[in-house]
Amino acid sequence: MPTNPPFDQIGRLYDESFVERDAQVAEGDWLIGQLPRPARVLDLGCGSGLPTAKQLLDAGIDVVGVDESSVMLELAERQAPGGQYLHRDMREVADLGEFDAVVAFFAFIMLPRRDISPLLSQLRGQLRGPKLLQIAMVLGDFDEFPISFMGVPAVATAYPPDELARLVERAGFTILDVNEVKAEAERNRLEVQIYLRARGD
Repeated sequence: MPTNPPFDQIGRLYDESFVERDAQVAEGDWLIGQLPRPARVLDLGCGSGLPTAKQLLDAGIDVVGVDESSVMLELAERQAPGGQYLHRDMREVADLGEFDAVVAFFAFIMLPRRDISPLLSQLRGQLRGPKLLQIAMVLGDFDEFPISFMGVPAVATAYPPDELARLVERAGFTILDVNEVKAEAERNRLEVQIYLRARGD
């Protein structure tokens, strides 16, 4: 993992920056309605636990959250108590067992493209039951592109919607839905976000 991940520097400002999270909350609500009980969900790049981990935990679902930022995980422990939060690289989850669903909301943005395809294939093998996958990305077409997020240097990866869907299909999933949403990610900065739902074949 990076010695000083960007989100260690951003910390609580991340939650304070987001003006609109309605689409992500709606995705969490949809997932809650699809899952049997008991259910186990892997939250990749869980961050501060808001909103998704807390949503799922409040609905009685077991959550394993993985993040490279110890600062964000400390926030998750406080803001979404009851989850199992692990400080590790999101590419290193093969030992965590099986899940009914995997969510990766704005997590794959932080990975190079070369690592996303094999990770998706691995995750497909860890799914059981309804075998659901949800991904949120920012609309774009770049790989490890240098950016500044909230004043902190980082690199970001993005896909056009059709290319993201093909990538997920090649990993053994059936696409259920792909939506584009405009949202204010930081004050006075609109971005187009992609929300994808899929089921393991």
